[in-house]
Amino acid sequence: MNEPAPETLADDAGRAELLEAALAGLRARPRGLSPKFFYDERGSRLFDAICEQPEYYPTRTEMAILETIRAEVAELAGRDTLLVEMGAGAARKVRLLLDALEPAGYLGADISWDFLRECTERLAADYPWLDVRAACVDYSRDFDLPLDPDGPRPLAFFPGSSIGNFHPEEARAVLARLAAALGTEAGLLIGVDLKKDPAILDAAYNDAAGVTAAFNHNLLLRLRDELGADLDPDGFAHRAFYNTEAGRVEMHLASQGPQRIALGGEVFEFEDGETIHTECSYKYTVEEFRDLGRSAGFSPRRVWTDPEGLFSVHYLTT
Repeated sequence: MNEPAPETLADDAGRAELLEAALAGLRARPRGLSPKFFYDERGSRLFDAICEQPEYYPTRTEMAILETIRAEVAELAGRDTLLVEMGAGAARKVRLLLDALEPAGYLGADISWDFLRECTERLAADYPWLDVRAACVDYSRDFDLPLDPDGPRPLAFFPGSSIGNFHPEEARAVLARLAAALGTEAGLLIGVDLKKDPAILDAAYNDAAGVTAAFNHNLLLRLRDELGADLDPDGFAHRAFYNTEAGRVEMHLASQGPQRIALGGEVFEFEDGETIHTECSYKYTVEEFRDLGRSAGFSPRRVWTDPEGLFSVHYLTT
C-alpha cells in the first residue's frame, strides 16, 4: 500500500485550522461550526455507529440499491478503472463495487487520516490482488488527487449523501473541483438523499440510542481536548429537525441555561437556548440534483432509486 505523507487534522497545522475556524464560528451570529470537524477518529467511528441505527435509513437503503445495480455500473464504467472513494469511511459499500468491477486499483480519499489508513489497510488485506492507496483530502477546499494521467480511467464513488452537507452553491463548487481533479472521460457514482416525509428525517437524526447526539457533541470534545477550551459539553443539548423551506435537516447544539466557552483567550457568553449550528444535510429531488451535476461540469447518465423513494444513486460522467 502506498501512503503519502499527509497533512492531517491531528497535527499542529490541523489544530491551528480548527482553532481559527472555531473562533470565527463562535464570534459569528448565528454561531456555527463546520461539520468537517466532526471527523476525527472518534467522530468517524461514531458516524459508523449512526449508520447502524434502525432509524437511519440512508445506509441500508443505499446498500440495497448498490446490490441491485452493481453489475450495471460495472458495464457502464468498465473494468479497467481506478475506483476513487470520496469519504472512504469503513469502506463497506465500496466492496460491492470492487467485487463487480474488479478495478485496476483503488484510492481511498478522506479527511480523517488515522481512520482512513486503518480502513484501507484492512481493505488491502482482504483484496490482495488490488492496488490499494490512500490520500488525506479535504474536498471542502481546493484539492488534487494523486492520479496518473496515463493510468486507468477514474470512477469516483461518493456514497452516503455526503454532498448534502454542503449548501447548494458549495456543493456545486465541490463537484466542480472533483470534476477537475478527475479529468475528462471520468465517471462519478454518487449517493443523494431525497426529499421525503419530515417525520422520517426527524427520526433519522434523533436516534433513540443517542448516537447522533454523541456525534454532534464530539465537536465540543474536540475543542476541549485538542484546543484546551474551558466548556461543559453536557451543558449543550443535541437538536436536529427538518427545515422544510430550506429543504435541509439542521443539527444544532443548544445551550441549556446561561453559560460560557473560553477558547484562545476569548470568552463567549451563551444565553439559555442559544445554539451552535453544526450541520446542514440538504435533500434533493432527482431533477434538482441532476441540474446541480450539470452546472458543475458533469453529464447525468443514469439514476436509480429504492421502491419507497427514500434515496437515489446517480451515475454521471465528465
